[in-house]
Amino acid sequence: MRRREFLTAAAAYGTAVPLALAAKRLRAQSVPRRLSSYDDRVKRLLARMTLDEKIGQMTQAELTGLADDADVERHFLGSVLSGGNADPKAGNGLDGWTDAVDGLIRRSLGTRLGIPILYGADAVHGHNNVVGAVIFPHHIGMGCTRDAALITEAGRITALEMLATGVRWTFGPCVTVPRDERWGRTYEGFAENPDLVGRLGAAEIRGLQAGGLGAPDAVLACAKHYVGDGGTTYRERPKGGRGALLDQGDTEVDEAMLRRIHLPPYEAAVAAGVGSIMVSYSSWNGVKCSASRRLLTEILKGELGFEGFLVSDYYAIRQIDSDYKAAVMQSINAGMDMAMEPARYAEFIGALKALVQDGRVPMTRIDDAVTRILRVKWAMGLMDAAARKLADRSLHASFGSDGHRAVARRAVRESLVLLKNEKQTLPLAKKLRRIHVAGRGADDIGIQCGGWTITWQGKPGATTRGTTLLAGIRAAVDKDTEVTYSADGAGAEGADAAVVVVGELPYAEGRGDRRDLTLSVADRELIARVAAARAPLVAVVISGRPLILTAALEHIDALVAAWLPGSEGAGVADVLFGDHTPRGKLGFTWPRSMAQIPIHAGDSDYDPLYPFGFGLSYDGRSERA
Repeated sequence: MRRREFLTAAAAYGTAVPLALAAKRLRAQSVPRRLSSYDDRVKRLLARMTLDEKIGQMTQAELTGLADDADVERHFLGSVLSGGNADPKAGNGLDGWTDAVDGLIRRSLGTRLGIPILYGADAVHGHNNVVGAVIFPHHIGMGCTRDAALITEAGRITALEMLATGVRWTFGPCVTVPRDERWGRTYEGFAENPDLVGRLGAAEIRGLQAGGLGAPDAVLACAKHYVGDGGTTYRERPKGGRGALLDQGDTEVDEAMLRRIHLPPYEAAVAAGVGSIMVSYSSWNGVKCSASRRLLTEILKGELGFEGFLVSDYYAIRQIDSDYKAAVMQSINAGMDMAMEPARYAEFIGALKALVQDGRVPMTRIDDAVTRILRVKWAMGLMDAAARKLADRSLHASFGSDGHRAVARRAVRESLVLLKNEKQTLPLAKKLRRIHVAGRGADDIGIQCGGWTITWQGKPGATTRGTTLLAGIRAAVDKDTEVTYSADGAGAEGADAAVVVVGELPYAEGRGDRRDLTLSVADRELIARVAAARAPLVAVVISGRPLILTAALEHIDALVAAWLPGSEGAGVADVLFGDHTPRGKLGFTWPRSMAQIPIHAGDSDYDPLYPFGFGLSYDGRSERA
């Protein structure tokens, strides 16, 4: 059995299986059509297209960057996106999104050839830009479930909520392998282990693409950020700056290490049929990934056999060279197929057209890029005159529904990792006289959802619908049990048990890079203040990465890593009160001190606070995953 066939089988079934069994299952499964099987139709259309129409297909603008909605027709745009803060003018709810997306699709259908746009958004833990959507745990939590079927189901629900708004392309899953927790995008990765990342990333792709791009409930997935974005070298910010500098940095490893750590998730993604891949801002040994023919064409398209299309990150091409036209030439010739140029799309179109006319970008490269984009549109059914191209408004009834939220709640409780449980503090009894809950994050949807939620960086507050941890606790206890709350920990005296919520405020890339991951002074003081009341103390950590707990751990009787659980905080209460047994296993090593960072399973001096795969049951036993 060839390596490619084995990878396909492993990706399809979400687990490692014996080769003979993998081969049998591979032969039995219904394999989606190869994207290149649409090439005859694509060639006929390509022969009718002008250079302007071809370059238009290679161009992606942003909703809020459009100088005029008519530019969709004027420039024959292939795609429009909504970035993390690019909301419709009519409002950030379901109707506003649906009307805005449908309006732009209709414009694209009015062009000479009627090629519809692909509308994209970062639906990375649910359709998280839209108020009222179900928000799943971020990948760092989903990785602790080790449950490929659950992740596929979360992807399926995300796709349905996207289709309700007409958005058919998500910039996910992120299949990064974070190697330094100081990086502010650590929570976007499933784990530090590339095989686990590959298995779970493939599972999400199967859910989003519904087993085939042509399925009525499928959206286009986009594996990102190719490649090595999680392996950048730590740098201090320039003098006067604050914190670490890891985002969009340089991954300084040889090709053997790149292939061993960072490439395997993309092999699994391609085997799972992913239709698009986003190229990283970061560099590999000083060369921007967006300008590397070795990475884009020779390895990804050639060696791995990727037949879909590549899209740049937000204005990423402009980082290649101070001469913009030279940057465009380098990126397109390296193998980039679509350029994300949010508000400066007209400049990209003009630059690329001039480069083609000057012979610096060959027409064969333009035709290859457009072929790849149109392959995907054809596979999605968008080129079929009879196909539904607008939003499926019948799905509005299930958008943010109780049924969808039930799956997200299950994902929360499966993602929790019990790290400490002295004196069998957990599960808490539901019939205690009084439980005191403390910490700002205990009653804040925005904090528990984290970044990439309604806004790019996320923010505290009642940003969207959902259930906070405090509300979940109040719903879980006996009717005669009093639940008191204070953000600062006051009032814990006399309580029969205390639940303290600590961790991080929301952040996303860039702002999330940190030099020091030590639990904040305020959180350490909060724990000490509540501990002084001498009630059994349960600490719930809401964070996008392992944090350094220092001496605060001594005050804690039970410790739960809840990561960034999303909109369904009741899933945390399910575990605290014993309705569900804790089953999560660490996807990242939990260090003792900053001196140990970066730390990974397999290091010669490996001595963490909690190892990769660690997770307790209520009885204090741990079965390493």
